[in-house]
Amino acid sequence: MHIFGELLGYIAGICTAIVFLPQSIETVKTKNVQGLSLSTYIIYAIGMLSWILYGIYLNSIQMMIFNSISLVFALIILYIIIKNKNQQKTPLK
Repeated sequence: MHIFGELLGYIAGICTAIVFLPQSIETVKTKNVQGLSLSTYIIYAIGMLSWILYGIYLNSIQMMIFNSISLVFALIILYIIIKNKNQQKTPLK
């Protein structure tokens, strides 16, 4: 039963970690952030950071690794959202 639980944890971790990979790739390629919510990605990033810290507290390598991967993808998208919103506010010369 312990092996099944570990396997299930890895499957869940991998799925959670790569959930934003397609969106990250698309956002980096197109720079199109229309329809992406800044507040959603901020809240998600805070949540992932909290899971990483909790994983450190529990000494859970799975929790730290998979949530770190997910956080990186979310931060990429968050960076592009913020960068594009700032560019939209800049007046054209």
